[in-house]
Amino acid sequence: MKFGYQLFLFLFFFYALVTVVYWQMANEPVGITALALSAGLALIIGYYFWFSNRRTGGVLPEDNLTAEIADGAGELGFFSPHSWWPLPVAASATAVGLGLVIGWWMTLIAVGALIVSIMGFVLEYEKPNSSNHG
Repeated sequence: MKFGYQLFLFLFFFYALVTVVYWQMANEPVGITALALSAGLALIIGYYFWFSNRRTGGVLPEDNLTAEIADGAGELGFFSPHSWWPLPVAASATAVGLGLVIGWWMTLIAVGALIVSIMGFVLEYEKPNSSNHG
């Protein structure tokens, strides 16, 4: 697992360096933006791998050459079996992109719908504490 975050942090520094060199030599905004976004994406993935590596202690069954299949068994997390919230999230994200083409008014409405649908998706299984209702 350690190699994963090291690889993506290396890619972050590489893309950041290439972005600066390209900015100085070509001064072309689309290429500069693409390289800067690539550096940002590599940083996000590298940070996630580093964070996961720190939480798991750095040793995963995939890293152990003598590991058995059963070593990777266990709970991976909670995955909703019947959530409809991804559908409105995708629809409103599509409407945001379409609103950038059609007009700012549609983008504003779609961003509002996107915020509501993301909140619904994230808070789907949150239950209010009944003891706080006096």
